[in-house]
Order: sequence, then C-alpha cells, then structure tokens
Amino acid sequence: MQIGAHVDQTDPIAEAQARKAPHVQFFLGDPQGYKGPEFRYARGADGLRDDAAAAGIDLYVHAPYIVNVATTNNRIRIPSRKLLQQHVDAAASIGAQGLIVHGGHVNKDDHPEVGFDNWRKAVDAVDLKLPLLIENTAGGDNAMTRYLERIAGVWDAISACDQADRVGFCLDTCHAHAGGNALETVVDDVRRITGRIDLVHCNDSRDDFDSGADRHANLGAGKVDPDLLAAVVRDAGAPVVLETPGGADEHVADIEWLRERV
Repeated sequence: MQIGAHVDQTDPIAEAQARKAPHVQFFLGDPQGYKGPEFRYARGADGLRDDAAAAGIDLYVHAPYIVNVATTNNRIRIPSRKLLQQHVDAAASIGAQGLIVHGGHVNKDDHPEVGFDNWRKAVDAVDLKLPLLIENTAGGDNAMTRYLERIAGVWDAISACDQADRVGFCLDTCHAHAGGNALETVVDDVRRITGRIDLVHCNDSRDDFDSGADRHANLGAGKVDPDLLAAVVRDAGAPVVLETPGGADEHVADIEWLRERV
C-alpha cells in the first residue's frame, strides 16, 4: 500500500522523507488565485523533477480550488480552462504522476447537462500532457461530482473525447461521506461509472454523512466508520494521499493508523 500526504510545496522531497512516504501531493502556487503556477523549490522545476526521481519519490499536483471548467459563467470558465492548461504544463514539467482537479459546478438555474458538455469542451481544449484526475466533491446541489449520477454525466460527456484515456478519477473519502455517497459501495459504484480509480484521498470527516461540509479530520478522529475508511482504501487498490490536518508527525500517525487496518 503506497501512502503519501499533501505537503507544502517548498521542499516536497524533504516532506516526503520526513513521512517515509513514496509520494507527495502539493499545490504549485496559490490554490485560491488565478495568477498561475509557481515553483518554490530552490532548484526550480527541472531540479525538482530530477531530485524527486533520484530520491525515488513520485509527485502529484493539485490544481487550484477555483478551477471550474463546468460553469456557464464565461468570466470563470475561460480563465479556469487557461489555468488548468497552465497547471497541466507545470505538473508535466516536474514529471508529476497526475494533476488532481475538482469537478466544479454550474449555477443554480443551469441544467447539469450544460456542465457536462463544458467538461467535454475542456477535455478537448486542454493538451493533457499527463493524467488529469477528476475528484469527487463534498457539497453543493449544483456540483458536477458530488452525486454519482453527476459523475456519470461527466464521464459520459468526456468518453468520446480523443484524450478520454488521459482522464482518471480521484476518490476522496471525506467528500464521499459528506456528499452522501455510501462508503460501503462507493468503490464499486465509482468503478461502474468510470472504470477506474487512480488515486484515493483518504480523509476522515468532521461532519455527519450527507452534511455537504468539506472539513477533513485525522484518521479515526472524525465521523467516518474506521472499518469503512480502511475498506475503501483496500478495495480501491490505488495510491493513497492523506489530506489530514497537521504536519509530518500527524501524517506519520495517520499512515500507521491506516497500515494497521489495511
């Protein structure tokens, strides 16, 4: 079981080593801004790629939260698509295994089909130089990837794209729980829709089932049944990234907690 964590981007290699982790995930720049990616690693993008390879550490990049390629709002959708391409390019330049992006949402008066089609247009428009991993989200009635039927709509829309084989899925356990998806069946449910799970974000939840609240907790300290949390990771059989609170010490404890159960 390959278990890593979301870390600060300044020195991802040192962060991985502090956790004895085979891979790490991080942002490249401001997760809430349109400014574009930046490399804070002292040796730049090429140095990060080479140093990570030499250390045997895989890298994953999380796209900014504000990316929303599904929306009908041109002032958000167009900059989002541009920002997505920039992060695809930046993540590819450091040899990342994938770029994780949230599913986004449409406006309350829009039909979900519009969002599905905007996802198709985005996949057609962006040059996917590495796998793009679409992540399920926790809240919002207008979200594209909170509910299973919406995930199915996105997948149906992008299935005919030339780059469909470069689009994968990231399953977040906190988001699934808070979004109202039964963890007892979510792995099979998602696989039935997408045919794949490429990465698991293993997080406990501070809130109740179907709360719609995206608030992560350390493993075993939240509202998710510990056995279900471990079962999702075990059944998914994909690399794991912890996005739980704290630093290296807390992540090491979470890694040990998970390993004891899977």
